[in-house]
Amino acid sequence: MGNLLVIAIGAAIVNNVVLSQFLGICPFLGVSKKLDASVGMGGAVLFVIAISSFVSALINQFILVPLHFEYLQTIVFILVIAALVQFIEMFLKKSIPSLYNALGVYLPLITTNCAVLGVVTINVQNSYNILESFVNGIATAVGFFIAIVIMAGLREKMEYNDVPRPFQGTAMVLLTAGLMSIAFFGFSGVI
Repeated sequence: MGNLLVIAIGAAIVNNVVLSQFLGICPFLGVSKKLDASVGMGGAVLFVIAISSFVSALINQFILVPLHFEYLQTIVFILVIAALVQFIEMFLKKSIPSLYNALGVYLPLITTNCAVLGVVTINVQNSYNILESFVNGIATAVGFFIAIVIMAGLREKMEYNDVPRPFQGTAMVLLTAGLMSIAFFGFSGVI
C-alpha cells in the first residue's frame, strides 16, 4: 500500500506530467483559457489516462509479453487510446453537447496527447503491474487536472490585470507556466 501511495504522490505532484515532464503541453496551453473548458478537458484526460493505463497493462501483461510481441507495444497502446477517445467523443457529443463544443478540436487531440501515451509507456518502463499502472495513470491524470485548472484560474485572473503590452497573450502564459513549473519543482525532494 505504501508503494502505491509513493507512486500516486510522485505522479501527481513531484513528477507532474505537464510541469515536470513537459508532456501534454498542447491541451494545457490551448484549453486553459476558460475554467469550465479546462475542467472538462481534465476530466476527459483523467478518464482516458486511467482506462488506457489499465487496459494497456492488461494487454501488455497477458498478450504482448507472453507472445513476445513487445515490439508492438507502441502501436497497440496508440490503438487503445484512440478507441477510448472516440468513445468519449461520442458520449460527450450525445450527453453533454456544451462541453463537447467547448473542448472543440482539443478533444480529438487527446488521441495524440503525448501525456496519455507517455503514461502508458512509463508504466511499461517502470515494470508496473496492473494495479500500479492504474494508480500511476489516475495520479498522473490528477496531476494534469491540477495543472490545467490552476493555469485556467490564473489566466482568467490575468484578463482583468494591467499587463504590459510585450507580456500580453502567449508570453504571459508561457511565463506563468514556467513559474508554475518552478513551484512544482519545489516538491522534488518529497519522494
